[in-house]
Amino acid sequence: MTQKTAISFKREENYAEWYQEAVKLAELAEHAPVRGCMVIKPWGYALWEKIQRILDEKFKETGHLNAYFPLFIPLSYFEKEAEHVEGFAKECAVVTHHRLERGKEGGLVPAGKLEEPLIVRPTSEMIIGEMFSRWIHSYRDLPLLLNQWANVVRWEMRTRLFLRTAEFLWQEGHTAHATGEEAEEETLRMLEIYTRFVEDVLAIPVMRGKKGERERFPGAIETYTLEAMMQDRKALQCCTSHFLGQNFAKAAGIRFFDRDEKEKYAWTTSWGLTTRMIGALVMVHGDDDGLILPPRIASSQLVILPVIHKEESKSAVLSYAHALAGKLRHLTYQGALISVFVDEKEIRGGEKTWGWIKKGVPMRIEVGPREVESRTLSVYRRDRPHKEALTLSSEEFLVRAPSLFEEIQRSLFQRALSFRDRHTRRIDQKEEFLSFFTPQNREAPEIHGGFASVHFCQDPVLEDKIQEELGVTLRCLPLDGGTEEGRCIFTGRKSPQRVLFAKAY
Repeated sequence: MTQKTAISFKREENYAEWYQEAVKLAELAEHAPVRGCMVIKPWGYALWEKIQRILDEKFKETGHLNAYFPLFIPLSYFEKEAEHVEGFAKECAVVTHHRLERGKEGGLVPAGKLEEPLIVRPTSEMIIGEMFSRWIHSYRDLPLLLNQWANVVRWEMRTRLFLRTAEFLWQEGHTAHATGEEAEEETLRMLEIYTRFVEDVLAIPVMRGKKGERERFPGAIETYTLEAMMQDRKALQCCTSHFLGQNFAKAAGIRFFDRDEKEKYAWTTSWGLTTRMIGALVMVHGDDDGLILPPRIASSQLVILPVIHKEESKSAVLSYAHALAGKLRHLTYQGALISVFVDEKEIRGGEKTWGWIKKGVPMRIEVGPREVESRTLSVYRRDRPHKEALTLSSEEFLVRAPSLFEEIQRSLFQRALSFRDRHTRRIDQKEEFLSFFTPQNREAPEIHGGFASVHFCQDPVLEDKIQEELGVTLRCLPLDGGTEEGRCIFTGRKSPQRVLFAKAY
């Protein structure tokens, strides 16, 4: 008999539908009336707020200040950097009018044509570059380290909640430096901040690497990335950090007088992380019952569920639950007070329990008359089977709560790391590569697909052919993989290091 789960689509049967239902049942987001857009619901937005708080603190610790730049960018600004505009042209939303008027048939029609079309922000390099050119005059003005939290519009035709929508939220850092060395150091410093956040807070193991020429940010010298493996063995790009060289500085006219009194162009960087990471949390940690949240990112780390079968026990049960919550709220985990919620909603106990399981709350405690009488607690960890309970006295739980959260955090990371390692393969033969990524291969489904570490000559024409035939892309040149030389498995040409191929979102 198949065990009943909260989600009707199991991951191994239909991963795409499982993901959509997991997001819906966790009450993270839903599709908006506007095509391609989403409404982020309170439980989902609370995750984004916590992501903001943690990263914002890290950015400010490294000297970055927050600013805000316009949502609308003149078309002429994009035309200054040809490669950049070419990379985003097909995704741009364009404003051409500034007024609505009643038409002949009574409906509203655009009027007041703009002198110059405005692009709705797909990214801000050019508008921020314009402002940097006004603010930077001397080496004394450098480095200039800014970040903005904003929304972005990229006109996607095939959308999926959090992973790819026409509008999404992100942070984008932009910096200017006196030398290329300083700019490169900044690019890698921010990559390290992202790495520590994604692995230590979100409990998602990542591969750090440089993008190949084909996947590099338009106009950048180098793009660095973090690639994570989802449970369908596809890669997801978690964030990027770009060394822009002097390309954007020359396009925007960002010049300064150096110590030698010579006028020079600045060196710039940009880096960003988006609400896509909420989708990554679902896909890396979720199970067939819904979302599982690592304690360090959960907005509510623990929920207390009063179990009341008779009205006469209600007062004692609620009193016990709130007294426990009050004591827990004075405890700290990872330097912050533990977040506790007492759910008093008057709905059936089973429905209430399943609601929190689907939302992925790291730990829940059920309190009924029996627990009140014995002064005990029934503790359930979301990383364990939903019926597996740990019975503790309230005093013992107060001592152990922070360490239990850390156990959950570590177990989720190790589970994801073990999954990735099982599905990452060193491949040295073309035939093995083709077999690894061929959907028809059913001989060994448990090892089919994932990350392939191979030697590749980085021929862009060959790369296009591989993507067209297999749906596989070169995700990155790993930074931690050493410089093992070899021969391209497709052409036999020299290869200075292994690269990572995968199917990807």
